[in-house]
Amino acid sequence: MALARSHRPPLIVSCWLTSLLVLVGIAGAGGCRRFPETTVSNDLEKQGRKIFRDDTFGNEPFWTDTARLHELVQQEIQPLEALSLGLKVDQDRLNLLSFLFSNPFGTSGTRNLLKRDAVVGIKATFDEKGRIARIGITCALCHSTVDNALLPGIGHRLDGWPNRDLEVGKILAKLAHFTPEQKAVLQKWPKGTYDPRFNFDGKSTPLVLPPAYGLAEVKNETYTAEGPISYWNNYVAVTQMHGQGNFSDPRLGVNVVHRPDLVTPKLAALRAYQFSIPAPPPPAGSYSKGAARRGRTVFDANCARCHVNGTLTDNNDGTLHAPSETGMSAAYAERTSQKRYRTTPLRGLWQHPPYFHDGSAKTLKDVIEHYVKTLNLQLTGKQKGDLEEYLKSL
Repeated sequence: MALARSHRPPLIVSCWLTSLLVLVGIAGAGGCRRFPETTVSNDLEKQGRKIFRDDTFGNEPFWTDTARLHELVQQEIQPLEALSLGLKVDQDRLNLLSFLFSNPFGTSGTRNLLKRDAVVGIKATFDEKGRIARIGITCALCHSTVDNALLPGIGHRLDGWPNRDLEVGKILAKLAHFTPEQKAVLQKWPKGTYDPRFNFDGKSTPLVLPPAYGLAEVKNETYTAEGPISYWNNYVAVTQMHGQGNFSDPRLGVNVVHRPDLVTPKLAALRAYQFSIPAPPPPAGSYSKGAARRGRTVFDANCARCHVNGTLTDNNDGTLHAPSETGMSAAYAERTSQKRYRTTPLRGLWQHPPYFHDGSAKTLKDVIEHYVKTLNLQLTGKQKGDLEEYLKSL
């Protein structure tokens, strides 16, 4: 079988194949897990984990019949291209030998991965000839990644970790149902971002994909605090993932109704699982403990009036902030019902740069400099460094 449509330099292809062949020898043992898998303590959380990872909410009609995603994957997307677009492979669902024999550099390799549900966040069914018949997406597409235990993009699943490598805009721009003008906009979205209102108003202010861990004490899981986590899960499942469910919000002028409703009955279990996912602790040695202790003093004196104790957000008390208060762009807020931003809870900051809703701060140092300037904080260089170490520790 000829290698299909790989435009990668031969050296990269050769190195990737060599790496895969070496990994065959350790496939039985698998790569070591870098972070513990989220444990579930009851049946509701177990059900929610299944929903989070594998439930499409019946969105196959949109992604198959309207978007024709199955044709794109069937005819064009090889595993290397899928990885370059930020898609992830769950090694615990991967049969490496079968994958190698399927031609890992052709579209048949992608179909092999899909048949084993190994592509994180993508679900496909096949016809009797082995062609993709239906395709859909799950929550895990944007809100899970892998630990790269085997190769970059291939490893153990990390639920709740935002996939900051995912090229959502570039993937959507490959679909036939968008106009050339829309595709030009989508192509400009930075990786790891998505605009959850683009399909309503056509404007584009892509947001950084947020983490879905550490939510248990956070009331409103949106940048603009329009509702609690189940509100947002419902909004995304119905209006963005195009699941067969019901969602209504008069503030936004949105009212979507499907019969049967395949979303609402699953929201409680999905929320229970997401509440069970803790924020990942920073890796050992990734920050200075002494500096972090000093940095907490700096934080308490300068940041804690908004990032309050416990949840590290004042939004649990209903507080919202005008964009001008914190020097944020108002472009996205103006498209929402609240017109203001929530104080973001600071969970697992070490894990998910860039920062702010629009990714305008590439590093924690950039975050600090932004607030020093905007809020006129009188911090010495040493205090800034200590504060950065404290933020790494959260």
